[in-house]
Amino acid sequence: MNNTRFATAIHIMTLLAHYPGEWLSSDLIAASININPVIVRKELIVLKEAGFIESKMGKDGGCRLAKSASEIAISEIYDVVKNGEILGKKNQNPNPKCDVGRDINQNLQLLFGETDLLITRFLKQKSLADFALLFA
Repeated sequence: MNNTRFATAIHIMTLLAHYPGEWLSSDLIAASININPVIVRKELIVLKEAGFIESKMGKDGGCRLAKSASEIAISEIYDVVKNGEILGKKNQNPNPKCDVGRDINQNLQLLFGETDLLITRFLKQKSLADFALLFA
């Protein structure tokens, strides 16, 4: 995952956990992250579809956590926003006549899978509430 989606999602979720029960606008969230509100809205849609947040329209609208921050594991957020292998992409066309090239992608797939599993296990041990405490 060579992008900022996870960092953006964690920032959003931590901000919502920091202000439990309050309806925060995408503009306010975007100002905290210092990014365009359109990017925030796209991530909010994903987080809402995953059941992490709820939203309401209107002047007093916004979004807030749909459940307690202690019920949300960081690994769940990671799973929702990851969009590829943590270590990058495999080689597109390795040389099949090469001893290494012939099997590199198969072996990379194993390495990438093990790495992703380790990360998920580590993140599963941490709740959003645990992480949000760093900002109290």
